[in-house]
Amino acid sequence: MPRRTGNTDGRTLIVACGALARELLDVVRANHLVQIDVECLPASLHNTPELIPAAVKRRVQSARNHYDHVFVGYADCGTGNRLDAVCAELGVDRLPGAHCYEFFTGSGPFDEIQEAEIGTFYLTDYLVKHFDRIVIAGLGLDRHPELLVDYFGRYTRLLYLAQTDNPKLVEKGRLAAKRLGLRYEVRPTGYGELETSIVQLECSPPAGQTPETTASPAAVA
Repeated sequence: MPRRTGNTDGRTLIVACGALARELLDVVRANHLVQIDVECLPASLHNTPELIPAAVKRRVQSARNHYDHVFVGYADCGTGNRLDAVCAELGVDRLPGAHCYEFFTGSGPFDEIQEAEIGTFYLTDYLVKHFDRIVIAGLGLDRHPELLVDYFGRYTRLLYLAQTDNPKLVEKGRLAAKRLGLRYEVRPTGYGELETSIVQLECSPPAGQTPETTASPAAVA
């Protein structure tokens, strides 16, 4: 990525998934990462992963003259390696793993979870909070409840990966599992490799690049 014009003060921008807005801001604030800004794309892209690479590309390109470093706050997220192609083209790095579930649990534990029960449907804090909008309405189940079996007939459990210790979210996750007809389990994860990856940005700029925190209102879209 070429050098920026103007005074960028060595700042880093994280272009991230709106579903990670709160977690990223918590990590940045808790670790006093004052050179890092966070801007989130709409969380609704969760249901249309084919649109993620182009959206990320546009925002990274528009940030070139304003930041010394840009980091992509997405895993592959169902883009079929197309996001990796964009990152390679632009010379930026992204979060590790195939999904946010993987960097919350850690790659090794996630593989073990998947191998133990492949029919697992995952929720995070964000997805539990916005289950009705992201899952039910997002998949059209509010209008066509008969599609429930088509979407979830092959799943056997709902696993809530809990970033925080919140009894209200645990209960909300339980109701979500009941609604989908799945067995319910909770696994506390904290922020996992998400925090590790972000903290490292302050000490080591993203590969191929020469480190007041804000989140875009689009994060909750």
